[in-house]
Amino acid sequence: MIAYVYLAGSLLLFLMRLLISAAVDFVGRYNLLYLRSAIARERGIGAYRAWVPFERIRPANVPQREWEESFAWPANNKPPYPPLAHRMVRGLFFYGAILLIGAFLLQFFTPFAVLTWIVGWPTAKPG
Repeated sequence: MIAYVYLAGSLLLFLMRLLISAAVDFVGRYNLLYLRSAIARERGIGAYRAWVPFERIRPANVPQREWEESFAWPANNKPPYPPLAHRMVRGLFFYGAILLIGAFLLQFFTPFAVLTWIVGWPTAKPG
């Protein structure tokens, strides 16, 4: 019985993946909500390696060379993403902000005084 439930759940997840993929392709092809550019940039590097998903949303009036240079890999051969140091700092800032927001939420909406524990940690005595 458990195997059947697992199989049915896997099938549902697979079908949802196909449905979402088809919806994103539809939005990209017809530029619904002006998202073609965002979808193309998101798919750019991965699509450079596996071209088919990227090519499905290219408008017929845009030449393939121009499309590649705009979204896949620039003509100057520089990567289209920020340098590693910039991405690491941005990631640290993002995760720090998430932890800080979580600490504030715990402090003000639960009985756990997380911020008080953090601020008093160096001087707190065990036991």
